[in-house]
Amino acid sequence: KWKNLYQIQGERKRIMRETCSKYKSNNRRIITPYHVSRIFVEDKYRVLYCEVPKAGCSNWKRVLMVLNGLASSTKDIQHNTVHYGNYLKRLDGFDHKGIYHRLSTYTKMLFIREPFEKLVSAFRDKFEHPNNYYHPVFGKAIISRYRVNATKEALRTGSGVKFKEFIQYLLDVHRPVGMDIHWDHVNRLCSPCLIDYDFVGKFESMEEDANFFLHLIGAPQNLTFPKFKDRHSNEERTTTKITQQYFAQLSPSQRQQSYDFYYMDYLMFNYSKP
Repeated sequence: KWKNLYQIQGERKRIMRETCSKYKSNNRRIITPYHVSRIFVEDKYRVLYCEVPKAGCSNWKRVLMVLNGLASSTKDIQHNTVHYGNYLKRLDGFDHKGIYHRLSTYTKMLFIREPFEKLVSAFRDKFEHPNNYYHPVFGKAIISRYRVNATKEALRTGSGVKFKEFIQYLLDVHRPVGMDIHWDHVNRLCSPCLIDYDFVGKFESMEEDANFFLHLIGAPQNLTFPKFKDRHSNEERTTTKITQQYFAQLSPSQRQQSYDFYYMDYLMFNYSKP
C-alpha cells in the first residue's frame, strides 16, 4: 500500500515540475514573504502546509494544532478557533533566515481539488448562505455591475448573487472588486514553481493521502484526518454532479473561459478537462 502511494506522489511531483519548467520562467526568482504568506508552520513535526481553501483546509489546520500540542483532539476545535484564533504561525511571520531554514528542512505539503468543484464549493459557501463579509463586499459589486434592473434591496444587501453573475465577475479583466483566496489559482496561492513541495495531496483521495502524509512525518498513530464537514454540515458536499448542475447554467463560451482561467491548475495537478 505504501509503495503504491509513494509512486503516486512521485508522479504528481513529476507532472508539477514538468509543467513548471514548460510554462514558467520564474524558477530562479527570489522567494519573498508574499510567496509564503499562505503557508502555515508546525515546528514540532516540522511541517509547512500551504492552505488551499475548499480542499480540506479547516481540518488540516485542526491536525496541525493537534500536532503542535494546542489541542488533544481534532474534534475539540471549533470552526472559529481554526480560522480566527491565530494559533498557527504563518511562514511570512519569520525573518528571511527563518523562512529559508524552514523551506529547506521542513516537509512542505499542499492539498488541492478539482478546480471547478473547488469553485462551486466556494460559491455555495460564500453566496448561498448569510455572510456579513462576502455579500456586502463582493455581492454588492457583482450585482451592481452585472445585473440589469437590480432591485434596491439586492443592491443594498448584496445577497442572492447568481452563479452566472459570479462567473462574469471572475472572468472580467476589469473586475469591480478584487480576487479572493477562495477562487484564486493554486498556482498563485502556493507558488509551486518556486517552492518545491514534498507532498501533493488531493481532496478526491483525502483520507488515503492525508493518513499517508501523517505516517510519513511520524505523527502519533491515534491521529487520523477528521472526516467531518466543517460548515453547513447538513448540506451535501459539492460533488461532480452538483458542479455540473452549476456549470449547466453557463454558456459554452463561459464554460470554456472558466476552464482557460484555471488552465494551469488543471495542467499542473493533472485533472482532466471537464
